[in-house]
Amino acid sequence: MLMIVVHSMVFDVHDFKSLNFFNVFGIFFLIVFTLYIGFRPISGRYFADMGTYAKAFALIQKGVDVEIRNDYAFNYLLKFCANIMPIKYFFLLIDILYIIPCYVFSKRFFKKYWFYAFFMFAGSFSFWAYGTNGIRNGLATSIFILALCYYEEKWKMYLLFALAFFFHSSVVIPIAAFIASGIYKNPKVYLYIWLAAIPLSLAGGSVWQSLFFNHLGFAERTSGYMEGESVEGSFSGSGFRWDFLFYSSFGVIAGYYFIFVKNVVDKFYIHLFGIYTIANAFWVLVITANYSNRFAYLSWFMMAPVIAYPMFKYKIWKDQYKMFGIILSIYYLFTYLMFLKNGK
Repeated sequence: MLMIVVHSMVFDVHDFKSLNFFNVFGIFFLIVFTLYIGFRPISGRYFADMGTYAKAFALIQKGVDVEIRNDYAFNYLLKFCANIMPIKYFFLLIDILYIIPCYVFSKRFFKKYWFYAFFMFAGSFSFWAYGTNGIRNGLATSIFILALCYYEEKWKMYLLFALAFFFHSSVVIPIAAFIASGIYKNPKVYLYIWLAAIPLSLAGGSVWQSLFFNHLGFAERTSGYMEGESVEGSFSGSGFRWDFLFYSSFGVIAGYYFIFVKNVVDKFYIHLFGIYTIANAFWVLVITANYSNRFAYLSWFMMAPVIAYPMFKYKIWKDQYKMFGIILSIYYLFTYLMFLKNGK
């Protein structure tokens, strides 16, 4: 982060030396970052869900017939890996599959500025947690990100959406948001939906939980979210989470600013904004549920591209490189300070 700030204050946005440095450094960072997460200690104490997967992995290696009932892509991958490799390489493989789509998305849309966008992904609040604990969910959302790289090749994109669903069915929420915002392409409506969700949640949070989980079947598609391990332990409690809502507003405010103030009319970006706001509005309605952080991540994983896309695609400000550095630093510092606050 400090390197980005220094370069943004010293160099120009088109400076070859700065861009070339971060292209080279970015590859080094990508490799070290992936290995650091992938070879973390196998611990159920510090990475709760990781312990569950490790137990299943060990049972399969012992020849126990483990029945697979859901999230077929993930569970069959685990079963396949248990028969051919040690468990430490399984978790490394999972994190390669988790991180590389963010790299591919950054390279695909931001070209020579890819490292800045990738840094936003890596520095996002809960990115670490979903690469080490909420593994199935994190992997599914990363495949969703990869699918967006094929926005103009619909059959590939929907094929990857289906794969993401079979890794963790909770991504039905951002998939539904993608379809809804693709049918009705009015960003003002997305904004109104998100704003309306706040008083509706305050007035009747339990009603919305009952509607979604008991009557519309979302409990089946988000199995384990209502009663399970918390990805961020200190955020596992119920109640209206104003801190979460404040963080979520970053993406909404960014989208509003770029679309309505700076007049960014990019079709793809408006669709990104729609996915984020609709998926986040769903979470706002059920914000008082146990472990609502897991529902929040079904939109939060889109925050980095929602904030980054216009900055790296269009001329927005006079001293754009300096603004890159400032915004990226603030975005990362929120994550850093929240980790310090919660002793992580």
